[in-house]
Amino acid sequence: MRGAIVAALSAVLIGAPFLWGGSGPWAKLPPLTDAQKEAAAAAKAKAADAAKKDAELLNKYIDMTAEKYEKSKKAQMQAKAGMAAPAPAAKPAAAKK
Repeated sequence: MRGAIVAALSAVLIGAPFLWGGSGPWAKLPPLTDAQKEAAAAAKAKAADAAKKDAELLNKYIDMTAEKYEKSKKAQMQAKAGMAAPAPAAKPAAAKK
């Protein structure tokens, strides 16, 4: 019973502007000014630039993660085969003056 009452009230409230001749969903916004158009274009360009940078960072981190995974898998395979893991290359000592 309560659901029927709520449905009837919502139908009346939603349909009321149409019955009273209100504009309802046919209302139009005023046209944008030149300053507003420029601001919207600048915001769109800024968002596109940010999205591009985010995509580049995501690709970088995906590549780094894939490299780490491949290295760890290679080390696991070598350990299973009884081979010693390769030692990290020694860095040459800095020349002293």
